[in-house]
Amino acid sequence: MTEFVTGTTFGGTVWTPAYVTDLNARTCIGCGRCFKVCPRDVFDLVDRDDVLEAEDFGDDYADFEDDDNTQVMVLKNAADCIGCEACSKVCPKDCFTHQHKSLT
Repeated sequence: MTEFVTGTTFGGTVWTPAYVTDLNARTCIGCGRCFKVCPRDVFDLVDRDDVLEAEDFGDDYADFEDDDNTQVMVLKNAADCIGCEACSKVCPKDCFTHQHKSLT
């Protein structure tokens, strides 16, 4: 049985943090809600074109032309995540993937 890192609330309730491991830039609308609620420096807002050029999205985006300089959120420093999942709770597009951290 895998044991995970756990925490305790001020009231004594035990909880298991789920750390952000991925942010889907394809579905992100750049609203900034995750950036605003994150208590750490985990995210950064960048130009969508920079992300699309860095990622290989195949033929799905061959016709895609974005002239409005749309921005999307990316993971800047995932190692600073404290596992609160506030980003997922405010994301209207369900862009985040989280994972529990095992003790081993």
